[in-house]
Amino acid sequence: MINLYPTQIETISLHRVGNKNKSEGIFLSEEPFSLNDETTGLLKEYFFKPFREKEENYFKLTNDVDVEFNELYKIVSAIFDDPESMHANSKKIATHLFEQSNHPHIKSGEVYVAHLSNVMLDNVKTEAIGIFKSELKHDFLQFEERGNNLDIVIQQGININKLDKGCLIFNVNKEEGYKVLSVDSNRYDTKYWLENFLGVDPLADENFYTKNYLKFCQNFAKDVVLPAEDKQQEVLFMNRAVNHFAKNDAFEETNFLNEVLENPELVPEFKHYKEEKGPKYSIEDVSNFDIANKAVSDARKKIKNVINLDTNIQIKMDFINPESAEKFVEKGWDEERQMYYYLVYFNKEEKS
Repeated sequence: MINLYPTQIETISLHRVGNKNKSEGIFLSEEPFSLNDETTGLLKEYFFKPFREKEENYFKLTNDVDVEFNELYKIVSAIFDDPESMHANSKKIATHLFEQSNHPHIKSGEVYVAHLSNVMLDNVKTEAIGIFKSELKHDFLQFEERGNNLDIVIQQGININKLDKGCLIFNVNKEEGYKVLSVDSNRYDTKYWLENFLGVDPLADENFYTKNYLKFCQNFAKDVVLPAEDKQQEVLFMNRAVNHFAKNDAFEETNFLNEVLENPELVPEFKHYKEEKGPKYSIEDVSNFDIANKAVSDARKKIKNVINLDTNIQIKMDFINPESAEKFVEKGWDEERQMYYYLVYFNKEEKS
C-alpha cells in the first residue's frame, strides 16, 4: 500500500517531446527546474492525486532477454546509484520516450522527471523516480484591463486536476525489475506507454493474486452459480467470498471452498472452472498466497449486490454479513400466480 502524503520532490527536470511520425522535435532543458513552495504544492497534487484514487496495480520493468536490457531500468538504476546524475539521466528518459513516440495518435507534451523521497510503500520509507507527461491542452480565460475596459484573453494550458500519464518507479526489488505504478487517463495509446516506453509486466504479488482471484470468483458466480441456483445465491456467494478474504491474512483454497461454497456439488464445478479459466487470471497453479487488504476493499466496492426483477423491482442486498440475507430474504413460488416471489423481513422502514 502506498502513502504519498509525506513525499517530497527533491529535484525535477522538465522537457518536451513531440511526435516523431509528424516530424515534431524534442526540447531538453539545460538545467533542472527551480522549485518554490507554490509550484511544489501544485505539482505534488497534480502528480500524486491519480495514484491516491487509482486501484494499486503494480508492475515490474522487464525484457525478453534480461531486465538489464530494459532501457528505462538502466537509466533509473543510474539515478538511484548517483542522485547527482538526475538531470543528465532525465534527458535520457525524455529521449527514450521520444523514440517511442512514432504512432500518429501519440500527442506531444511536457515530460516531468522527478526524484522523490519519503515515499511510504507498505509502511516502509523509500525513494522513487516519478515520470509524468501532460498532453491535452485546454482553453482558459485571462482578463486584462485596457484603458477603461476589461478584455478577455484566450490562452491554452494544462488542467492540473487531471494528469495524462504518469509512473512511479520505487527503489525496491531491483533484481526483479523494481516495483512500478502507472496511470494513464488516455486509453488510446496504452501500448505506447506501458509496453514501448516503460516495458513492464504485471507484478505477481499479493495484490495481484488477491485482485485476480476475486475477479475469477466473480465470473464463476455469474457463469456457474447463477445458472445452477439463482441470483440471490450468486450475490451471497460473492459476499461470502469477499468476507473470507477480508477476515484472513492468508488465502488457502481448501479452507476457502469449505467456507464459501455451501452447495458441495459446486466444488468440482469450481475446480473444473479454474482449470478452464484460471490461466486468464494467472491463478491456474495458485492455491496459497498472502491477502492484500486494499485489493479486497477495491473488490467489495465493485460487486453489485442487486437483484433486478422483470416486474421493474430491484432488491439491493447490501449485507456485510451474508447470513443476514438468508435470514431476512426468502425466495418462493406462488402456485396461484405462477410466479416467483421474494419475502423480505424487517422491523421498520429506514428514513432516506
